[in-house]
Amino acid sequence: MSSEGATGPRPRVLVFSTNAISDMGIDLAGSSHMDYSSTIEVIALPCSGGINPQWILHALKAGFDGVFVAADGPECSYLSDCVDRTGRLVGQAQTLLRENGLDPSRVKTAAICSVCSEPFVNHMRQFSKALSELPTASAGGAA
Repeated sequence: MSSEGATGPRPRVLVFSTNAISDMGIDLAGSSHMDYSSTIEVIALPCSGGINPQWILHALKAGFDGVFVAADGPECSYLSDCVDRTGRLVGQAQTLLRENGLDPSRVKTAAICSVCSEPFVNHMRQFSKALSELPTASAGGAA
């Protein structure tokens, strides 16, 4: 379900961001007119440690090519173990993807802080490039 770009298909990426930390860095990228694909969609949540791995599987089955978790990192004001929880949930999601015939590299995570606009854009470019090199995932779940 990729969109066509100047150099070929642009993968659709769902980004889970956090409304207190990473969302501000992502917003800064937009307000600074930094260039990243219009096929990237962002959903803000309170904490990256609260993402359900099933949501990631659902996003891929619904037509996204990849899911990026813009994690809080140690600055999370909700959970003292947010970094560990986020890491575990991404690992669980990757296992779930394998069990459903999807490439686990379709989910990535990185800590994105409130001023991390350039790192966010770089992550999106690198992740989109990696996704465009993968075989297209079918809507039924097989890669």
